[in-house]
Amino acid sequence: MAVVRKLMRNGNGWALTINSTILGFLDVNPEEDMVQYTMEKDKLIITKSDKKIIKEK
Repeated sequence: MAVVRKLMRNGNGWALTINSTILGFLDVNPEEDMVQYTMEKDKLIITKSDKKIIKEK
C-alpha cells in the first residue's frame, strides 16, 4: 500500500500526519503508544515502539 501525503509546517520544522487507517494497520493507539522511525537508504520506516507514553497525574 502506498499513501501520498503533504508535509505541513510545524514551527521551524515540518510534520507528517498519519490517518486513522494507517494507525489501525500499525495497531497504534496515539494516546498510549509511541512510534519509532528509522531511515534505510532513501526510505523512512515507521513502526510501533515497545515504549508507551507515560501519562502524568
